[in-house]
Amino acid sequence: MTLGAVLMLLVVHQLWWTNREAQASARRQVAELEREWGGAPRRPSYEPLPPRQMGTEHRSVVEESPSGAPSAPPSPGPRRDLAYAVLRIPRLGVTAPVAEGIGKKGVLDKGYVGHYPRTAQPGRAGNVALAGHRNTHGEPFRRLDRLRPGDTVRIDTAEARYTYVVERTLPQTTPGDGTVLARIPYSSVHPGHRYTGPGYYLTLTTCTPEYTSTYRLVVWGRLARAEPR
Repeated sequence: MTLGAVLMLLVVHQLWWTNREAQASARRQVAELEREWGGAPRRPSYEPLPPRQMGTEHRSVVEESPSGAPSAPPSPGPRRDLAYAVLRIPRLGVTAPVAEGIGKKGVLDKGYVGHYPRTAQPGRAGNVALAGHRNTHGEPFRRLDRLRPGDTVRIDTAEARYTYVVERTLPQTTPGDGTVLARIPYSSVHPGHRYTGPGYYLTLTTCTPEYTSTYRLVVWGRLARAEPR
């Protein structure tokens, strides 16, 4: 009976308490960012996309190499584990802070969405790649499989509001299918899922099936609108 009680407490902690704690932390961080943005303008956390390059165009502003990597080094990103943007997914009712990095302790277990280092920053040419927990610790991507083509995903930063439109979903791929994060994203495991030209892409990733980390679910979108704050 003692062992059963301990196991039950562990399950309650993982499935309820970690969500409660992480969601409260995420809400506080979103409120803090919004208060900060409502005040005096701050120094950008990264080099913003010039206004003349914002909008519905999907041309690359950096010449592509055959491998899909940029020919010039990327701009310096925000400090690791720092929350600097807010992700909003209306269909799923998701509002979550975005922090640099995908470490569990520093980012994901706080209920944040993590930005993959060395991928594009919001609004920039290339591929903005984000990860989030599907279960426990706030689980911001719990219902990611419910996104459909045409759904919107917004990323708010101190400099602008970027609206991406969902275009396609890769329901399941291996954790090692790293090309889904490439500047021109594609799946090396499922060749039918790919983009072929430069653009302003968004990639959302999480674990699948639920309560496992066996595979990855991937959602791709493209920038539709950019509005300076």
